[in-house]
Amino acid sequence: MNPILLSSPLQGFTDFRFRNAQNKFFGGIDTFYSPYIRLNGKLIVKSSYERDLLPENNSSLECIPQIITNDADEFLFVAKYVQELGYKELNWNLGCPYPMVTKCGMGSGLISNTEKIKSILDKVHSQSNIIVSMKMRLGYDINTEILDVLPILDTFPIKNIAIHARIGKQLYKGGVHLEAFQKCIDIAKHKLYYNGDITTVKKFKEMQKLFPTINHWMIGRGLISDPFLPSMIKNNTTEYPKNKMELFSNFHDTLYEGYSQSLSGATHILLKMHHLWEYFSTTFENPHKVQKNIKKSKSIKNYEQTVKAIFNAG
Repeated sequence: MNPILLSSPLQGFTDFRFRNAQNKFFGGIDTFYSPYIRLNGKLIVKSSYERDLLPENNSSLECIPQIITNDADEFLFVAKYVQELGYKELNWNLGCPYPMVTKCGMGSGLISNTEKIKSILDKVHSQSNIIVSMKMRLGYDINTEILDVLPILDTFPIKNIAIHARIGKQLYKGGVHLEAFQKCIDIAKHKLYYNGDITTVKKFKEMQKLFPTINHWMIGRGLISDPFLPSMIKNNTTEYPKNKMELFSNFHDTLYEGYSQSLSGATHILLKMHHLWEYFSTTFENPHKVQKNIKKSKSIKNYEQTVKAIFNAG
């Protein structure tokens, strides 16, 4: 069976500009998930979220919206909103590990609160016909918290559950908990997706061998670091195309042009691109040097010259 590859959303990185550029120049992703919508208690969708989900900004790819919340009314409000845009599915984020989210009892900070999870799903499924899918971690403090949630999820028509095989407290540090993920496979009745540390074709094959019943694989940071990765997995090759630098340069230029038009001022543009290069640099032979040179570029002109030199050096 050919693997189904999904893009795990990363706030501030995988917006519609990134999705469209990755899909255009590299491909390989079957379904993209948008970065989460967060309402902060106000039933208003920010314009940045709206732009990201507008059908015309996602016309060439499949995109599924995501929400992060611990409130059923917020969930229902966003469900109605995305349905009005033409979406049939809403993904619920119980995976975000960042303290600003988890300390509010959202993301992976909600996993241990099984009663609240159940009450939210009860209300959503009784008052909406939105298809619900889940994005989770194994827990926040310990990697067995999810085992108390899965039987509850089994009582609802959840489409699928994507599990990042870490706990929230880890953020993105340390290894993935593969034995704990296997325990989820053993007890879950819903379709599971695997997420975590798929950064190379070799790593993907290792995971595929470990979990032969899994056919949906979510790639997060690995996609930003190496946008070639999904198509290489699909084509079962470790060889990059001969025009690798040309493709990467065109991809970069498309992103850069898009952000230059949408962000106000050189400071914002450079900050955005500097963050992206924290990932992009790993594709090059000397990532530390590449990253150092990018950080030193403090003006638009200097940044453009630096990037040109990096791609010319290959």
